[in-house]
Parts: sequence; structure tokens; C-alpha cells
Amino acid sequence: MASDIVHYVNGQRRAGRSGRTSPVFNPATGQQTGTVALASTAEVDEAVQVAAKAYLKWSEVTPLRRSRIINRFLQICEERSDELAKVISAEHGKVFFDAKGEVQRGLEVVEFAAGAPHLLKGDYSENVGTKVDSYAMRQPLGVVVGITPFNFPAMVPMWMFPVALVCGNTFILKPSERDPSAALLIADWLKESGLPDGVFNVVQGDKEAVDALLHHPDVAAVSFVGSTPIARYIYQTATHNGKRCQALGGAKNHMIVMPDADMDQAVDALMGAAYGSAGERCMAISVAVPVGEGTANALMEKLVPKVRSLKIGPGTDNEAEMGPLVTKQHLDKVRGYIDAGVSEGAKLVVDGRDFKMQGYEDGYFIGGSLFDNVTTDMKIYKEEIFGPVLAVVRSPDYETAATMINEHEFGNGTAIFTRNGDAAREFAHRIKVGMVGINVPIPIPMAFHSFGGWKASLFGDHHMHGPEGIRFYTKLKTITSRWPTGLAAGAEFVIPNMT
Repeated sequence: MASDIVHYVNGQRRAGRSGRTSPVFNPATGQQTGTVALASTAEVDEAVQVAAKAYLKWSEVTPLRRSRIINRFLQICEERSDELAKVISAEHGKVFFDAKGEVQRGLEVVEFAAGAPHLLKGDYSENVGTKVDSYAMRQPLGVVVGITPFNFPAMVPMWMFPVALVCGNTFILKPSERDPSAALLIADWLKESGLPDGVFNVVQGDKEAVDALLHHPDVAAVSFVGSTPIARYIYQTATHNGKRCQALGGAKNHMIVMPDADMDQAVDALMGAAYGSAGERCMAISVAVPVGEGTANALMEKLVPKVRSLKIGPGTDNEAEMGPLVTKQHLDKVRGYIDAGVSEGAKLVVDGRDFKMQGYEDGYFIGGSLFDNVTTDMKIYKEEIFGPVLAVVRSPDYETAATMINEHEFGNGTAIFTRNGDAAREFAHRIKVGMVGINVPIPIPMAFHSFGGWKASLFGDHHMHGPEGIRFYTKLKTITSRWPTGLAAGAEFVIPNMT
């Protein structure tokens, strides 16, 4: 029986009042499992007003007390990570161990945020001028918003709200309507951790809710992760309305395989990075670039049988390596990209389009697909597919491979596999990509570093979590002070030179 998935405002779950809903499906079976409420502009306004009122008290709570609440939330999530992972797997479709990995990577940011008071310290300079002192402090922004994608319904919100909350902001989460239930579990556990009502809220919704948040005068900042066209829209709309914004967009991540690479290691890395989570990751490797024909042939010889033997199944199957895609519409889209690759002349070595899962014929399953002899003018090279499709682009030399990456529209993540330290250093130095892996296929930074791409993969000046997250969710204030000494100096009519 389908369940109702609601909003969370002022410390309690709240049914929608707009009359608009959207179905939620189990991707493995294709069956509807829930109905999520879609907020109206009026409901968004109510949530923002609640968050704005809560901010007045929350921003005055000491950073240490805020961090203690975040730490209790961390403990609860660690104890119940299986519960959260099962909810993610049921609505997203990713296999259970992958959902558990998502939760763990998200909790690393929660753990970082618990220690954030150290990063909120200001600077102090004594006697910058005669009897003049100067000091700087970081203060919260107010009501901030997170608009998050379907592919990481727990991890991406955890990149945002723990840092925002510990900095003293109040938070409104607008999760994807495709897998909205994880957000409600998070809200319940935050309240159980001692977070005051109204500090964290969940507004379910679609474009109407997003636009209401982007235009609301009491929203100070917006964080977003999603496709590049939407990221660009979010950034332009938010900044036009005077809001701080970080909007992370799409990707087309390349992995160069040098002739001296450990081929077994490179192939295993490609399998996990291209087909893990059915390729529905902004950090997935979707283009392999072997350097030299010999390297390409050796790569394909080892790669093809592994792609053909991928273990595909529902998230509840502990033996499965890859689950279904998130929706029927996305399944059709990924199949369309494979059709386009064939029509443009790429060699489809492994075709996953006709894969059917016995007992799950209505599920959104597709097999892993592998193209060879892809060229840079093809659609499957230029665009983000967001599915289990790997394109192999053969490069005659390193220079051609590096230039190819630098000239691509996206610059989210990239990797090189080599035993040559000189090649690795050169690659890391010159490549125009925000996150670089050396013999690491998915170079997602740890929580105490920051996550973000370049070019069309990021709109805004701040990356997410880590030190950049602290800077994004706070504003700098500098105070210059001079205390009376009883010595009258007279009026000054020029800019003080502090000498």
C-alpha cells in the first residue's frame, strides 16, 4: 500500500495542503510505493517564516552547544545506518552496500561539522594603529536552503546542513521528489538529537517550491546539486535575487590510462567508477582514455568480460553489484543515448539495452554498456548520460588526452592511472578540473577538504563542505576599535591612516 510522504516544519511532520502530489516508485519492481506532497508557494513561505523565527535564538546558541547536537545526531545515524540505507535503496534503487557507503560518506561531513567551532574562530590584531585594535569574526547568514538530487538522498544533504547548522544558520531542505523519505528520517533524528524546532525543515516539492525558495526575500543562501542546466538556472535566479549561491552541476569525467599503468588495477577502478550506482553519480567515470593502441587493446581485452559479467539485481540482493535506474523516464533516456552512440558510429562492444531481470520485469533495469572507438564529436562523449555507459576514446599520446579533458565543457572530476610520478605531477598541475585522482578513480575529497568542480560543473565561488563550507555559510565582519584615553585629538576629516 502506497504511503503518504509529507513535509517537516517546526519540529513535526506536516501533511501537504496544496492538493498536488507526485508518485514515488520502487525502481526494482516498478511499483508505486508512496505519494509525496508538493508544496505550494504559501507552504514554502510558512516554512521560511518558521526558520526565520527559529534563527533568532539558534544563532545565539554557542558554537560548542550547536556542535554537541550535531555530535549526538552523528551517533544516532551511526547506530541506525542500516535503517537509512534501506530507505535509500528502496526509493533510489542502488544496492544496499552502496547505500551504506553513501551514508558513511555523508556522516564524515557530520563528523567534521561537530568540530567546526575551531574553524569559526576569528582573527585579532593589536595596535594596528596607535591604540587601535582590529579583529574579525564570522557570523551566520540566516535562513539557508539546500536543493538536493535523487542520486544521493542522504549524502548530499549531509554535505550542507551539518555545516550550515553548526555555523548558526537555520536550514530548509528541498529533496528530490523521486526519493524523498530519507529527508524525513534525518529530520526526526535531528529533533531526537536535541535540535530546536524550526531550525531544520523539509519542504517536499517540485519547481514551484524551488522557485518560491529562490525568490523568497528571507532566504539568504542556496546550495544546489544537480544537472548543469538546472544549476545555471538556480545560480542565476538566486544571485539575481541577492542570495549567496553555490550550484554544482553535471560532469563528464575522464580517466586516462597510461601505457605503464597497472592494467588490472585500472580495469577494476573503471568497473566500480563507471558502473557503481548504475552510473548515477556526478563523479562517475564515463570516459576511459587509453594512451596508445597497445594500451587500448590491453584495456579492452580485460574490460569487456568484466562488463558482460556484471551482477545486476535489486538493492535487497547482497550479491548484486548494480541495481536499477531511478525511474522509467531515466531508463528510456539512457537507452536513447546508447541508440545515439550506435547511430553516430561508435562501436557498441557490450549492449545492456535488452537486459531483463527475472522476477523484476517491470523494474527499471539496464545492463552495463561499453563503447569503443568513440570520438569527441559524438553526443555520448559530449553529454552527461548518468547511466551505466562507458565510452572508450583512444588517444595516440598523453598530450592529446590531456587537451581533450581541458577542452571539455565540464570539469568536475578526472583521474590518471600511471606508475610515472612525472606524468602524474604534470597531469595534476595542468588539468583544468576541480578534483583530480592519481590512481584513484573517484577522487571525492574527505570531509575536511572541500568538494567542487570547475567550468560548467560549478556555479559560484565556494566548494562544498570542509573549510569552503564554513566560509559559504558565514559572513565576515571586521571591527576596528579605539577606546578613549582622555587625550583629545580633535576631529579628523580624512580617511584614518592608523599611524
